[in-house]
Amino acid sequence: MNVLIVVDVQNDFVSMALGTKEAKEIVKPLREYLNSLDDNTYIVATRDCHDENYLSTNEGTHLPVIHCQFGSLGFELVDEIKDFKFNRIINKPNFGISSTTWKTILKDIQVDKITLVGLCTDICVISNALALKTAYPEVKVEVIENLCAGVTKESHDAAILTMRMCQVDIV
Repeated sequence: MNVLIVVDVQNDFVSMALGTKEAKEIVKPLREYLNSLDDNTYIVATRDCHDENYLSTNEGTHLPVIHCQFGSLGFELVDEIKDFKFNRIINKPNFGISSTTWKTILKDIQVDKITLVGLCTDICVISNALALKTAYPEVKVEVIENLCAGVTKESHDAAILTMRMCQVDIV
């Protein structure tokens, strides 16, 4: 089965606390892509998820912008995809999910191919792509470049290059 991971397409990363023009630009094409998928795709959405102690965490000291607090509007998936029928939605407290946790999440699925899309290419997408490549070294892991956006265009491009070097296919 094909697995699609929709990474952190949340209000705070699109139009609120950490939103960017580039993030806004992927939302409509992402919705169209989701609508085009067949039943042979298992679709997981991840949500960045923080609590009121975020600013005292290691991440919070490096990125002191309160975002994606559980239960807030910024935490929610954007309107364009929030009603989509995901097979699973996972809240994650940091950039990536570990390779062993991904194996647990997908344990009941015969994984044939893994595709990632979403935000931010240079932080959460790359973290999850590399963890998934570690968990499934013989499975094709790919990232759809034009359905991702980074913090900046330059950091997006650097992440794409890094993933390509780590044998993640860029399409």
